[in-house]
Amino acid sequence: MGKKDANKTSAGPKSIQNRRARFDYEITQTYEAGIVLVGSEVKSLYLGQANLTDGYCRVKNGELWLIQLDIEPYSHSSNFQPDRRRDRKLLMHKKEISLLERRALEKGFSIIPTAIYFKNGKAKVEVALARGKSKGDKRDKIAKDEARRDVEREFGRRR
Repeated sequence: MGKKDANKTSAGPKSIQNRRARFDYEITQTYEAGIVLVGSEVKSLYLGQANLTDGYCRVKNGELWLIQLDIEPYSHSSNFQPDRRRDRKLLMHKKEISLLERRALEKGFSIIPTAIYFKNGKAKVEVALARGKSKGDKRDKIAKDEARRDVEREFGRRR
């Protein structure tokens, strides 16, 4: 007999990455924060149905908020459907929030979410303090990556 469970996919929690952030920003520091979710949002995150690309963080009244995070509604939920792009509160220590707020006020720094993942059964958000890259920096990085790939291709052909 063959493998019976070969067709089944893993139902484990999916980590959601913001790949665009690593291209657009130079990340200086990262922090871990909890996130306040309602209803079936946890199930949607567990299935990996969220988009971090447009998301950013802001400090309001001493609290850290995640703005423009798009969590797709869970298909099997009942009547209550929370707004997809509502503001969600992030849970961090006051000292960390005040440090982030001070650093974000410096010229060019932003607070952005880089990943959402599950740790010990709880949803966590990786928040980064980042400085925006200029177009020239992005072009330089692309040129270096292409040159590195060309060199690797040449070494691969010689073997």
